[in-house]
Amino acid sequence: MAYWEWGDPDNDRVLLCVHGLTRTGRDFDLLAQRLATHYRVVCPDVVGRGKSDWLINAASYVVPQYVGDMITLIARLKPTQLDWVGTSMGGLIGLGLAGALTMSALARPDRGSCGLPAENTISLGKMVLNDIGPKLSFAGLTRIAEYVGEPLKFDTFEKAVGYVRTVSAGFGNHDQNGWEDLTRHVFNKQGDCWVKHYDLRIAEPFANESEAKIQASEAILWAAYESINTPILVVRGEESDLLTAEVATEMLQRNRHASLHNVPNVGHAPTFRSADQIDPLVEFLLEN
Repeated sequence: MAYWEWGDPDNDRVLLCVHGLTRTGRDFDLLAQRLATHYRVVCPDVVGRGKSDWLINAASYVVPQYVGDMITLIARLKPTQLDWVGTSMGGLIGLGLAGALTMSALARPDRGSCGLPAENTISLGKMVLNDIGPKLSFAGLTRIAEYVGEPLKFDTFEKAVGYVRTVSAGFGNHDQNGWEDLTRHVFNKQGDCWVKHYDLRIAEPFANESEAKIQASEAILWAAYESINTPILVVRGEESDLLTAEVATEMLQRNRHASLHNVPNVGHAPTFRSADQIDPLVEFLLEN
């Protein structure tokens, strides 16, 4: 698993930023630059995306696999403080990690988290959940699933930018340079064509999902969410079709450590590319 790193590598105050389903760690460049004097900021390309390897078995493109990968990465980083920013899928991975750490601590109270020696105990600090929660909109997931596994080739980078601008309209308003940046790391030039910079088979687990299965997983996600006893910032695009206003309100009710920040004129999901989106995160992460 490749990852991008910002700040002092000897800083044991780590901020782990994890991207959405088809994105890469480079989505967090601007946020990382802003926080690099305070954190060692680490932004992985989740397996199957960007510079990371692809899996042999496409059925493993699921959250439990990603959680295991993150535990391995965290053990390598050895933070004394670990804060988390997760966009969409990255937020689900954060919830999965929180659940795994809780279950590990309950099962082996005499050992470190996830079976690690006590001196390598992993504990989550502050958590930012970007336009994601324990209850998912099936309609929103269906919209995303429609384009994830679609094999496309473009003969110019400009056409790839136009495609990203269309399928990612929920990102809100960006100028041309912004859309080019949002395209540059998710499309890769191969020969004379620009192709998606991820394994198209990440869409295959979606084929086995149903509304009933998604609802069954919600109890696990809610339990993980409710187990978090550190500050949580729920960021929601006000026009989001994945995290509804009702679920965001329920998240505040079910965890007293949670607060909500709504981003106007944005759907799924805020990109943290402008000061008005970055500033609330910086304030939340750095406040005592």
